Amino acid sequence: MQRRVRLGLLIVLGLSGFAAVGACRRETPAAPEDTSATPSPSPASRPLTVAFVQVGAESAWRTAETRSIQTEAGKRPGIELKFFDAQQKQENQIRGLKSFVAQDVDVIVLAPVVETGWEPALREAKEAGIPVVLVDRGVNVTDESLYTTLIASDFVEEGRIAGRWLAEKTGGKCSIVELQGTVGAAPAIDRKKGFEEIIAQHPEMKIIKSQSGDFTRAGGKQVMEAFIKAEGRNIQAVYAHNDDMAIGAIQALKDAGMKPGQDVLVISIDAVRAAFEAMIAGELNATVECSPLFGPLLFDTIAKIVAGEPVPKKIINQDRLFEPHEAAALIDSREY
Repeated sequence: MQRRVRLGLLIVLGLSGFAAVGACRRETPAAPEDTSATPSPSPASRPLTVAFVQVGAESAWRTAETRSIQTEAGKRPGIELKFFDAQQKQENQIRGLKSFVAQDVDVIVLAPVVETGWEPALREAKEAGIPVVLVDRGVNVTDESLYTTLIASDFVEEGRIAGRWLAEKTGGKCSIVELQGTVGAAPAIDRKKGFEEIIAQHPEMKIIKSQSGDFTRAGGKQVMEAFIKAEGRNIQAVYAHNDDMAIGAIQALKDAGMKPGQDVLVISIDAVRAAFEAMIAGELNATVECSPLFGPLLFDTIAKIVAGEPVPKKIINQDRLFEPHEAAALIDSREY
């Protein structure tokens, strides 16, 4: 780790202080060149290699996260970004993580598809002296020193926000179907937990069906079709763990001759642009923001890590709720 920190102090993302050091050195007369051997690149000229192990591209939100991190890396002098798309499979993520350890990268960024099963691979990174930064999702490990920090939203609070909104809109009386995210994924676990905390305070609010749609639009549509077949007009509200599943559910409701947003209330999480379009169309009643724009905060945090500065174990993004009355005014400002 100390080797990496010393290297990082010289190449921290093009910070101006280091540029000044370089300028002073250029004023010092150079020593005669030793032509007997080819010199190795100086630490200051060596890029900081950051490897990003991404879940995949299962949603508009995920694509926006990838774009944010890649775009920000391109803005930072001295950064080389390596990218691995795991196609929604943990075994692929573990393989990618191990590959980057073998390549001796400087920092690994991991968006874990599920919470468990990470200890062996993370231990390899720790033993190699490579700090791991988790983004948007956490892991369940017995030794938290296996990762440096987690940058994420408060998924439990997002679920609470959705639950409070629905309780208010229905007067605490509602039959709900729930579209869960990927089984074992932190946002799926926590968004369910937060939502259930709130509706437990309202005995006449009940989840009558709950199933994973795997955070995908197609999955949301397929699961919603099954819910409609089983429950029909008993369904009064849909709570989806992300917007893509909600949009799939909206299509299923329309195909069944029901009016989403009117016959059935629909609330979801992420606040992607497509959710704003659905609110403007009157088909989505609310969405809770979960920003995927991690790039600037991520690379600011990496700069602190390689400089040896302390960082919190968890860094929280702040989220809020959006409703249809503000969607038209805000949609053009949405970056994702």
